[in-house]
Amino acid sequence: MSLMARMSASTATHKAADLVEALLRDSNRPGRPDLLVSPAVPVPQAAAPEGPAAPRLPGGPTGLGVSAATIRLPAPPARQRAAVPLGAPAPGRTGVGARTVPRIPATPPGAGSVGSHGGGGSPDTARPAESRRPPADSASAVPVLYCPPALRDDPALGDEVDDRLVEWAEEVGVYPGQLDRVRATGFGRLIMLAHPETDDPDRLLAAAKCALAEWSVDDHYVDGEVEEAQPELLGQRLAIAHSVIDQAHLPLSYAPQLEEVVQSDPVMVALRSSLKNLARYGSSTQVRRLRHELAIMFVAYNQEGVWAATGQRPPVWEFLMHRHENSFVPCMALIDTVAGYELPAEEFSDPRVRRLFTMAGSATVIVNDLYSMGKEDPSDFSVPRLIATEDGCSEREAIERTVVLHDELMHTYEAEASALALTGSPELRRFLAGVWAWCGGSREWHARTARYHGTGTA
Repeated sequence: MSLMARMSASTATHKAADLVEALLRDSNRPGRPDLLVSPAVPVPQAAAPEGPAAPRLPGGPTGLGVSAATIRLPAPPARQRAAVPLGAPAPGRTGVGARTVPRIPATPPGAGSVGSHGGGGSPDTARPAESRRPPADSASAVPVLYCPPALRDDPALGDEVDDRLVEWAEEVGVYPGQLDRVRATGFGRLIMLAHPETDDPDRLLAAAKCALAEWSVDDHYVDGEVEEAQPELLGQRLAIAHSVIDQAHLPLSYAPQLEEVVQSDPVMVALRSSLKNLARYGSSTQVRRLRHELAIMFVAYNQEGVWAATGQRPPVWEFLMHRHENSFVPCMALIDTVAGYELPAEEFSDPRVRRLFTMAGSATVIVNDLYSMGKEDPSDFSVPRLIATEDGCSEREAIERTVVLHDELMHTYEAEASALALTGSPELRRFLAGVWAWCGGSREWHARTARYHGTGTA
């Protein structure tokens, strides 16, 4: 099921819907708001997932060439973590459109921090999240989803981006007759929540255009949300669309034929338009980075085509690998572009940075899988659905196991990113903190937007 279909589907009536609703609407946001700054008041931490502890990096001078899998690190000192806080331009760079994000309290209202479970300082607030679970017969008796809170929520800004995004979708021709669904899904709100370093609607709109163009590939070609899916033609369509992502240069006598096909396909028009617009805000290296991430995503779409054409139900390991390639990573690749600075290419491509970046991408799409479990048909693929099938367990158990997988990824990101921030450039520290903020904004979009929970209009 495509992202827009998941986001706009009606809530299912099966028990999974209640379980997921309780999980995502839980006010507990146990991750510290700013990855690189210790909170003034400790925030209760989620119970550590069972199994091997996440790898840790050493506190000494390691450099970016050292393997993250073989080293350990205690939490970095607060003064070092605070060197380049999220939202502050890196030394020597002003960052077009960037702004300093107001520091939020260590115990934001409704964030499940100390004091929100019966009064500050009480013995109950000091207990781990596992001990504060509701009774076993409660629908919300699931592990805490380990994720930070969103750093900002500006509904008016999100609405402005949404309005302008719908206008652009009409202009390029994607989602014909479904623009109300596009507006209701609130992609502009997602971008506003996930990119708190700028309040420039033009920069946020640039990211939103890229996101909608990416998701239109899924909705038009893969899942048949807009037009009939044809798995047997998927590879061919993706290959032609890729000629727009990595511009094909045919001999002059044949180039017009390719261009005619491209201009007649709204998905390809949207991809070309969004990438051209992005070049107004990002360097050629940053735009090329997105082109590369989209190529990886196209590989994953082809994998879905094979499953559909052959009737395969993938094992969990293969679907998790698929989620590594088909996640929010293309959207997250624009964190520095939207904020108005540039992460050096050698750091973005470093294996240790890549490891953490893609793990965060997998964690965010697992949240989407959890959310969609409460809406989609039981035959659709998602991490919890496949766990339930493969392990022969109940929906509740599958949800709990999926949360443990998500939390493992988030704890690993938190530990290793805090360490890399000590050895990398100021831009890397800022980017790693931006990824953490992106995860919090994405979770907030899934969990709080009233459009998706039947409580009114967000």
